[in-house]
Amino acid sequence: MANTSYPASYYAASANPVPPRPALQDDVETDVCVIGAGYTGLSSALFLLENGFKVTVLEAAKVGFGASGRNGGQIVNSYSRDIDVIERSVGPQQAQLLGNMAFEGGRIIRERVAKYQIQCDLKDGGVFAALTAKQMGHLESQKRLWERFGHTQLELLDQRRIREVVACDEYVGGMLDMSGGHIHPLNLALGEAAAVESLGGVIYEQSPAVRIERGASPAVHTPQGKVRAKFIIVAGNAYLGNLVPELAAKSMPCGTQVIATEPLSDELAHSLLPQDYCVEDCNYLLDYYRLTGDKRLIFGGGVVYGARDPANIEAIIRPKMLKAFPQLKDVKIDYAWTGNFLLTLSRLPQVGRLGDNIYYSQGCSGHGVTYTHLAGKVLAEALRGQAERFDAFADLPHYPFPGGQLLRTPFAAMGAWYYGLRDKLGF
Repeated sequence: MANTSYPASYYAASANPVPPRPALQDDVETDVCVIGAGYTGLSSALFLLENGFKVTVLEAAKVGFGASGRNGGQIVNSYSRDIDVIERSVGPQQAQLLGNMAFEGGRIIRERVAKYQIQCDLKDGGVFAALTAKQMGHLESQKRLWERFGHTQLELLDQRRIREVVACDEYVGGMLDMSGGHIHPLNLALGEAAAVESLGGVIYEQSPAVRIERGASPAVHTPQGKVRAKFIIVAGNAYLGNLVPELAAKSMPCGTQVIATEPLSDELAHSLLPQDYCVEDCNYLLDYYRLTGDKRLIFGGGVVYGARDPANIEAIIRPKMLKAFPQLKDVKIDYAWTGNFLLTLSRLPQVGRLGDNIYYSQGCSGHGVTYTHLAGKVLAEALRGQAERFDAFADLPHYPFPGGQLLRTPFAAMGAWYYGLRDKLGF
């Protein structure tokens, strides 16, 4: 039996109290059965409940057990491949639709936090930090691109200005996005789950979907029960396993590592990040960090292809943290953990329908916090018969990994080695 309790992360240790949720023990009927109580599933469930659907959510472990409760907690706009890349592959009309949606996920998070009074340490402001003049040039063109789609809360930072927002000597400049920001990701998921239940939705934990019965009246089977529904939403992402074989072939789970320091003094915390913005650098294999509500530094980075858990996370991430902030050399690391996200070959999310009544969204490729919230809205719209925005995602081209599941890990690791080298050499 897989371990279904939360990993020993800072987030699990500081999670808001929640009621115990039972496992599914019998047969139930509903309008929509959602598989997975992470952000994609919870966002879908909330939008559906707000529109009068009866919703049942099945979670193999606990709410937010996967990437939703373990990530860096950063609200980063757009997709893992930006709108200009999308434009080149799909043409202007579809790109316009996707571009218009690229900043919606962050707005949805803020609406949810306000409407349902979710306590998740929400802070505004995210910085993209450039390590080279070439990266700075990319940020300048990114700003122009985003502004073309109406996204105006952006400020380019020169070398002097970036020193005012982050005490790291490595950066030549950056871009501040005031509609970016950061949250306690597990508490956001737990708050959304409480909102689902407040609207009459039912969440079963420790209830893995073991089989989907397809057809005119589909059903999801768990070890001790089943849910018959008009529609099914598959929202398992990197934790779906082989439940839907045609989705597993086009994606690969990857691990990312995160550490959290002991609480820092107010003075030290303020000296590192005076405005309390979150930061990510512009490398392909990027580092990201921020302060928590209780003034710890959370620092993440590194990717493990194929999602094995590395033996010593602190040994991988602490040197990266000290490179950015040598002033933390005597600071203790209290927590170190890993979590999986789902990578696609195109690094764009995969959205679609199997038959007439099974919908899915997966493969955020590292941009999950905002995208998943948008995905829930887009899936809910499709179930209500408004498919234009759903189709814009569903029509994106996707490819299986070369060599299938056997070779996808070495291929991706080879690509990462190449990009890591490019980062080091400043290409």
